[in-house]
Amino acid sequence: MTSRRDGLLLGGAFVTFAVSAALMHSYSVFLVAFLEEFRWSRAETSLAFSISALVSGASAPFVGALVDRLGPRRLVLLGGTVLTLGLLGSGYVHALWQIVVLYGVLMTLGANGLGLVVFVPVLSRRFVSNRGMAISIVQSANGFARAVSAPLAQLVISAIGWRHAYFAQAALMGALVWPLAALFRRDEPPLPAAAASASPPGAGAAAARAARRDWTLADAMATSHFWLLFTVYLCTGLGSFFVSLHQLAFAVDAGFDKLYAATVLGIGAFLSVGGTIVTGTVSDYIGRELSALLAYAVSIVGVICALFITGPEHAWLLWLHACCFGLTWGARGPAVTAKTADLFPGPHLGRILGVITVGTGIGSAVGTWAAGWIFDVFGSYRVAFLASIASYLIGGVAFWALRRPPRRQVV
Repeated sequence: MTSRRDGLLLGGAFVTFAVSAALMHSYSVFLVAFLEEFRWSRAETSLAFSISALVSGASAPFVGALVDRLGPRRLVLLGGTVLTLGLLGSGYVHALWQIVVLYGVLMTLGANGLGLVVFVPVLSRRFVSNRGMAISIVQSANGFARAVSAPLAQLVISAIGWRHAYFAQAALMGALVWPLAALFRRDEPPLPAAAASASPPGAGAAAARAARRDWTLADAMATSHFWLLFTVYLCTGLGSFFVSLHQLAFAVDAGFDKLYAATVLGIGAFLSVGGTIVTGTVSDYIGRELSALLAYAVSIVGVICALFITGPEHAWLLWLHACCFGLTWGARGPAVTAKTADLFPGPHLGRILGVITVGTGIGSAVGTWAAGWIFDVFGSYRVAFLASIASYLIGGVAFWALRRPPRRQVV
C-alpha cells in the first residue's frame, strides 16, 4: 500500500517537474520569435537549445551526487532560484551569445535542480514493487508541460511580446520556488534493507537477486549493460530532438498558422501524459523491454507522417504526427529509467543515473543543432526526420539487449 507521505512525495515531484519542464519547453515558441526578429539561421537559433542539452547531460552526474547527499528539497530551492534569474535575464537579450549563456547554461542548471534525476532515487526507494508506475507518473509531467507550454507561450507572446513573456515566466517561477520546495521533506530516509530488496513483479528472480546488491558507479561502468543503457539514452535523445524543437517551425514553413500549429502540437503532446503513465505502469508487468519497443514503434509512425506533410491541405497528417509523436514523447523514459534502477540499485543510483543521462544530453544537443543545420543546407527537415527514425531503431535494439541482469565484475 502507498502511504499518504509517499503520495505527497509523488505529487510534489510531478508538479515541480511540470513547472520547470514547461518553462524550458517554451523555447520552441521563442525560437520562432527569434527567427522573425533577429533573422538568424536555423542552426544558430538552435544553438542555445543544443548547449542546454549538453549542459543538462554534463551536469546530471553532479546533480545526482548532490541529491544523494542533500536530498530533493535543497536542490529545488537552489534550482528554482537559478531558473528565475535566467528567465529574468532572457527578457533583455540582444545577441545570440546572451541566449546561449542564459538559456543554454543558467536556466538549464536551474531546471536540472527540479528535474527527474533529483526525484528518481527517492522514488525508487519509496516505490519498489511499482517503481515503473511511480516514475512514469512523474515523467508524464514532461508531456503535460510540453502540451501547455507551446500554445500558452504563443498566446502570451502574441499579447505582450516575447520579452515581457520572459518577465512573466520569471515572476511565476519566483513565486513558486518556496511552495514547491515545501512539498518535500527535509530528509527522505531510504527504506529498510528488506523492503529495498523487493523486486518489480515482472522482473523475475534474476532481477530480485540483482536488487539485493548496492552497485557503485565503478561497478556499473564495468558492465556492458551500463554502456547499452548509455546508447539507449543517446539514441532516444537523437531520435526525439531531430524532430521536437523544430516541429512548430516545420509546420509554419509548411503554411500552417502559428497558433493553430502550436495548438495541434500541444494537444498531441498532452497525450504523452497518458502514454507515459500507461507505458511505465505496463512495464511493471510485461517487462521494460516490450513496453519501450512499443513506444519506439509509435514514435516512428509519427515521424513517418511528418515526412509526407507538404502543405496546409495535409492537416490530418499534422494531427497524426502530433498524436503519435506526442503520445510516446517521454513514454520510453519510465521504462528506461526504471530499468536503470532495476539493474543498478543502491545508495549510488543518483550518480549512476546522472552519468548515464549524459547520453541523453549529447543526443539531444546533436539532434537539435543538426536538425537546424540540415534545414540550412537542404532547405527542409526531411533528412533530419529520416535520421530520427534510424536513431529510434538503434535505441530499440540496444534496449532489447538488456533483457538479462548484469554480473558484477570480480576483482
